Amino acid sequence: MARPTKPLTDTECRNAKPADKDRKLFDGGGLFLLIRPTGSKLWRLKYTRPTGSESLLSFGAYPELSLTAARTQRDEVRALLTKGIDPQV
Repeated sequence: MARPTKPLTDTECRNAKPADKDRKLFDGGGLFLLIRPTGSKLWRLKYTRPTGSESLLSFGAYPELSLTAARTQRDEVRALLTKGIDPQV
């Protein structure tokens, strides 16, 4: 069962600080912001392929790709998955 998460805010994304190792801020629906120790912030989406295996997509860097744009891309990928289409193919 997926753990409940509260959606991120742009302020949380902007103010997130790096740590000694990678950190993840979860938005929901598999979307998260990966914060690297170098300070880079990268949008990732974890999803289950139609074959049943888990996979990871990269969307881009924050703030170049906004929270709203990352959510839009997440929704587009989810729409493909409901049609049985693997977005990486």
